[in-house]
Amino acid sequence: MNILVQFFIILVYSFVGDIIHTTFNLPIPGSIIGLVLLFISLKTKVLKLESIERAGNWLKSNMALLFVPITVGIMPYFNVIQKNWVEVTLIMVISTIITYLVTAFIAEYILKKEDKKNA
Repeated sequence: MNILVQFFIILVYSFVGDIIHTTFNLPIPGSIIGLVLLFISLKTKVLKLESIERAGNWLKSNMALLFVPITVGIMPYFNVIQKNWVEVTLIMVISTIITYLVTAFIAEYILKKEDKKNA
């Protein structure tokens, strides 16, 4: 399938998530809602992985590019960050450690589950 069509499919899920977010005024961002809908569609086989695989792999391999707009977007708040750099740094370090730990525990759980399944 054409990679542009695959990108379009991913964008449709993101757009639907944004519509749900706006319509129901949910505290969860629309992009996350769209991601959950995409996951559910893949798990229930409504959408085949092959339908978005090439675009997904491209996005994953070029993920660093997606952080550039976020980084540029926080520059107007540089004075706030400069005044509170200790707190911001502490929050970043703690949240990174928590993310690593949660990811490690989830990965370990999944690997153990797969080992039991294969045994």
